[in-house]
Amino acid sequence: MSNSSSLTEFLLLAFADTRELQLLHFLLFLGIYLAALLGNSLIITAIACNPHLYTPMYFFLLNLAILDLGSISTTVPKSMANSLWNTRTICYSGCAAQVFLFVFLFSAEHSLLTVMAYDRYVAICKPLHYGILMDSKTCVRMAAAAWASGFLNAVLHTANTFSIPLCQGNTVDQFFCEIPQILKLSCADSYLREVEALVVSLCLVFGCFVFIVLSYVQIFTAVLRIPSEQGQHKAFSMCLPHLAVVSLFVSTGLFAYLKPSSVSSPALDLVVTVLYSVVPPTVNPLIYSMRNKELQNALRKLISWTFFSSSKITFALCR
Repeated sequence: MSNSSSLTEFLLLAFADTRELQLLHFLLFLGIYLAALLGNSLIITAIACNPHLYTPMYFFLLNLAILDLGSISTTVPKSMANSLWNTRTICYSGCAAQVFLFVFLFSAEHSLLTVMAYDRYVAICKPLHYGILMDSKTCVRMAAAAWASGFLNAVLHTANTFSIPLCQGNTVDQFFCEIPQILKLSCADSYLREVEALVVSLCLVFGCFVFIVLSYVQIFTAVLRIPSEQGQHKAFSMCLPHLAVVSLFVSTGLFAYLKPSSVSSPALDLVVTVLYSVVPPTVNPLIYSMRNKELQNALRKLISWTFFSSSKITFALCR
């Protein structure tokens, strides 16, 4: 039996016991992390360096890429390091930092996806008022509100979680410090305060989800009224990437936290957590760039410029 005040470290769940499988896990997560790092960094750089992409849609996409980059950097590197060095430990302050950053970035991303749904609604349903409703100051305020909501949510949950007495050991059955797994270490009936905070957060998440659904109902209604097939295709091209990201983000998160306890197992929990915490930040850049010609052109220019610059540097060094 241990008390949270005397805990100095937690033990995270190891993906494998044998050294070969640990190294395989390290290489697999390294590949995923590098893909997420490359994809999101290219999105950020392409938007920041291309004045033609200084629009509300790409401004919010820039924020989304930053959040994705931060969220996967919060969990994956520590798990990779543990596998590489054959250890499971994470210090108490490191665990608290993981909880805070993950909740902060995860909550902010959900709020930002809601803001992006509103942006698509105004662009398609109220195109004549788009410049007025989505001016630069409004976009900055909406993005700041998304980040602020994530910060406040993270402060609330981190403070509640780590003020609860822990008397069930220090083994966290997950590859990073996740609130539900930490609550399993708490003393009997001491986690009710955090459960109440989780209920409040779920209500907010559900409210955002309903807003997104209602926005897309009106969007698709307006799109179907467009007489030209080319206009419909353009409108769908603007909306489908965001809708795909929302579907992936919400479906994996809901399944992770609302799946029945009867189907829960350590292996399934691990797979589901990877799906909602690692997969979306990795595939989001691919989803957004797949059907977006403007972004594809910006990425081509960025890659060609980078290749040309590196070639010039190499040529100069060889001389």
